[in-house]
Amino acid sequence: MLRKAIRRCATTALVATIAAPPSLLACATCFGKSDSDLARGMNWGILSLLSVVIFVLGGIATFFIYLAKRAAATSSPEAVQPMAAPEPSKQP
Repeated sequence: MLRKAIRRCATTALVATIAAPPSLLACATCFGKSDSDLARGMNWGILSLLSVVIFVLGGIATFFIYLAKRAAATSSPEAVQPMAAPEPSKQP
């Protein structure tokens, strides 16, 4: 019964896709009307998502640079100082 319903939905979707006119299948940018509000909104959406991706990747890169600098600072010879032995007390 479930297979029949899935097959019927798939057939209906295929027929609707084939029967749709070409202008319904393309967005405003792909169809050629690039000065419409839809195209401008899509361009702003792409720009917004790109800026979010750049911000997140920049944060990850900054974190790893911070870790590398901190590891280099702790492993340098200046950072590790040998512990000096206490001076013996001088008693008369």
